[in-house]
Amino acid sequence: MANVKYLAVICVLLAICTSGRAAEETEYSAVFMQGKKVGYAIHTRKVEGGKVTTSEEVSITISRVGVPVTVKMTETSIETTKGKPLGFESIQLLGFVTMKVTGTVNDSGTIEMTNSSLGSVQKSTMPWPEGALMAEGLRLLTLEKGLKAGVEYTVKVFNPGLGDALEASVLIGEKKDVDLLGRVVKLTEMTTTVAMPGTGSVATTSYVDDEMQTLKTTTAIAGMQVEIVECAKEFALGDNDVLELIGMMFVDSPTSLGNPRSASAITYWLAPKAGANFAVPTTDNQKAERLTDGKIKLVIRPVPAPSGATFPYQGTDPELREALKSTRFLQSDREDVVKLARQAVGNAKDAAEAVRRIEAFVADYIENKSLSVGYASAAEVLESRQGDCSEFAVLTAALCRAVGIPAQVVVGIAYVQDFAGHEGFGGHAWTQAYVGDKWVGLDAAFKSSGRGGHDAGHIALAVGNGEPGDFFNMASALGAFKIEKLEVE
Repeated sequence: MANVKYLAVICVLLAICTSGRAAEETEYSAVFMQGKKVGYAIHTRKVEGGKVTTSEEVSITISRVGVPVTVKMTETSIETTKGKPLGFESIQLLGFVTMKVTGTVNDSGTIEMTNSSLGSVQKSTMPWPEGALMAEGLRLLTLEKGLKAGVEYTVKVFNPGLGDALEASVLIGEKKDVDLLGRVVKLTEMTTTVAMPGTGSVATTSYVDDEMQTLKTTTAIAGMQVEIVECAKEFALGDNDVLELIGMMFVDSPTSLGNPRSASAITYWLAPKAGANFAVPTTDNQKAERLTDGKIKLVIRPVPAPSGATFPYQGTDPELREALKSTRFLQSDREDVVKLARQAVGNAKDAAEAVRRIEAFVADYIENKSLSVGYASAAEVLESRQGDCSEFAVLTAALCRAVGIPAQVVVGIAYVQDFAGHEGFGGHAWTQAYVGDKWVGLDAAFKSSGRGGHDAGHIALAVGNGEPGDFFNMASALGAFKIEKLEVE
């Protein structure tokens, strides 16, 4: 049920906020969550032949119902000594799945990018985001701006793993006494707020010395305190503590809902906590309204799939065309995915019937409902037949796209009456498919468990192509609000 994918987002944030350091040697740090050591970060920077190569490696291991899961990310940028981007590489280990992204930035400002995973290779091109910097460019900008208290500036930071630039605002604070694992040092406080369009923002506080070396960062995300502290190699790479994640990923329900499938609609009142900044989208299945007191009124009314619609989709709507494309997590053009999709759909001609068959097919197809999978693509799920809610979601979306039905992966929270002893709304992923003129919710994971599928107990926080970055809003929203009350129709 609960997702670990937002750990990849934490890795992204830590990689961004620890970049820009000057040392031409390897530096080690320990990563803490809720005060427990859960991993390490390694920073390297090398200058050779007029090029600067900077790498940030972050590894986090947590437990889900006693099952350990490791998320590891290594991001490397190659730039000129003046900070001009030349190329990059991102390697993500999500459970047993390894994904690699490499890119070259040519003189015309175009990125030639290659995504590879499980023998599948996808090539694409995209323009370099105007004004975006990588590690060396960010270091040079930091040197230029200095550490005078009150200095503020904004910057676009290109992240190889996301394949996009994140907007960041920086505020230089005062010098403070900072505890570095028992050693107190006076360091300058630097707050970096990273935002993604349409979601929320996450603020990370870094503490740097006079040589611009980042010695500690702290981030509040998903209701947890995450810290990264520079230390000896032996401690950084040493044994980790056991941090059980499940209980931290739940939002309490003000009342027991039983099985929300019996409700035609549920209205929720969400009360943000002090200083929280997150977004709740409006979709065909939910309407979000920001009230004058800052609270959010959210009406969830799942739409039924209209009958009589045909497929494949032949229209020209850009959003729907985008929701048909094959991506690195939704490899809908692979021969084996197309074959499985046709098997799932059978002789169905009606789009509503087709998506119902795909949902039921995926519910039965994934045999091992394993919490040990970090994050797998649709092609990997096809082969392994294992995973949790996000694996159900990506396979469902890919099969829909493979037969010409626009589909997206939805990330949010969903109500469960009992999951590992917890009741409430836990991190979850499902699918929505475009049928007729409506986005219809599909939840093969809940259907597999006997819950029945998508219902009014699902609160969407983001939709997309199943990329780890889509979990950004769930990561920023969890722990940032409480459900004050709800009404069931």
